[in-house]
Parts: sequence; C-alpha cells; structure tokens
Amino acid sequence: MADMTDDTTILDTSPLDLDGREPDLDERFGEGVLDEKVWWPHYLPHWSSRERTAARYRIAPDALELFIDADTAPWSPEFDGENRVCHLQTGQFSGERGSPIGQHRFRDSLVVREEQPERRLHLPRFGVIEVRMAAVRHPDAMVAFWPIGFEDRPEDSGEICIAEIFGSEIDDDGGWVGVGVKRQHDSRLRDEFEKIRVDGDLTEMHDYAVEWTPDAVRFFIDHRWVKTVHQRIDYPVQLMLDLYELPRADGTRDTAALPHTLRVERVRTFPPR
Repeated sequence: MADMTDDTTILDTSPLDLDGREPDLDERFGEGVLDEKVWWPHYLPHWSSRERTAARYRIAPDALELFIDADTAPWSPEFDGENRVCHLQTGQFSGERGSPIGQHRFRDSLVVREEQPERRLHLPRFGVIEVRMAAVRHPDAMVAFWPIGFEDRPEDSGEICIAEIFGSEIDDDGGWVGVGVKRQHDSRLRDEFEKIRVDGDLTEMHDYAVEWTPDAVRFFIDHRWVKTVHQRIDYPVQLMLDLYELPRADGTRDTAALPHTLRVERVRTFPPR
C-alpha cells in the first residue's frame, strides 16, 4: 500500500528484497578475531586517545560481543563527560593535534588531542547497509548503528541512523527504534528522524537496514519498510557500531547490572544495482 508524504511524492513501501544480490561485505565475525582490515576498534579517538577509546569485545561462537564493564572509563571526560562507549568503525579521518578537524564534531569546542592515521577501510556509497543485532534492556544503555560521512570535506558529515535503541525505551511487548537522517554539519541536509514502535523482544536478534540511492534512503526493520527520507547524500560513509553507557544525573552507576553487552550477528553491505 502506498502513502503520500506531500502532493508529489509517493512512498515505496515494499519490503527489502535482497534476492540475487551479492554483498561486498558479509561480516559474520566467525574467524575468532576482529578483522582490522575492515574495523577500526576505537571511538572517534582523535577527540581523546586510542588507549582511552579502545573497544572491549570478544568473538562468541555466533556473534560479536561489545561490552562495557565496571572498569570501563569515560571515553572523553574533557568533551563528553561521563559517557562510556564501546565502538567499532570502518574509517578514520582527522587533522593534526590541536586542530578542530575531525569526524563527528558533536560540539563546537572540540580539539584533536591525539593525531590518528587516516584509514579508509570500508566506505560504501549507495546500496544496502544492514546489521543484525540485539539491543540491551537497561535504562543506562543505548545501542546504535549509524553510518556517517567520511568527512574529509567538512560538509560531507551527514548521518544515516539505521537504528538507535535506548534501553529505557524497551518494555515487555517491544520498544522504540530511532531511524532517519541527521544533518550534523551538512547544510545541504535537514534532520529527518523519528522513533518507530517495534513489537517483540528487542533484546533478541533483529535486522535493521537501509536501501540508499542517490535521491532517497529507505529504512527497514526485519525487512519491513518503516520510513523513507527523500534527501540526497552523495558521498561515502563509514559504518559506526556502538554500545553506550549513559551517565546518570546523580553520578552513580548500576555496577550490579554490568557488563552491558551488545551482540552483533552480522553486518552486510550490498553495492547499488
């Protein structure tokens, strides 16, 4: 069934069809070690350091597990307070130490604290991007899969948020999944983001995907269409896979609930048709 967003646009609400398509990345984490030809196991280390942002992970028999435990330190106390993160990304670009040049400039005062090597590991441009993962049900936790522009040009910084799930928004019957486009520092884009109610246990495996063309991004959950954004994002993106422990207002942590663990069964990308 089609739906109208305005007088001229008809949404394609068909399910995601991958029949006959061959992935150019089919990561199932089955080798027992992380493939660092694809994944850079640090979270925006230019705003902090590689040591402080190093991912904690293990390769389980059927999934990658990213975890935050009791002795995980905040990744960038100077710029991001008590936020704790465990993260993988498929690229890295930033300027020299002391410069303001770097990916995901989430506040105006950011300064590069540690110079990083440039890494162009897996940077898709158009096609399908998909993750199969299980969320974390805890009010302090959030998981996300959010490709961003490689940002070697400052304006190429838009974000395609494929899934953003707060543990506080999961209940016994389902939960809310954030999807959409965030402009970040790309003035050609506008924020177009919403939360989709999904029935079922979000702490079990679900598929989250986009089909990205030059003129639109279609969002899917378990291969079911949930949203279309009619905007043009025409530059390579790097994959960003996260587990966050968000700070509490009173400064405490629920250490009895740790470790928080994000389980990821598969990441795939398919080139455009």
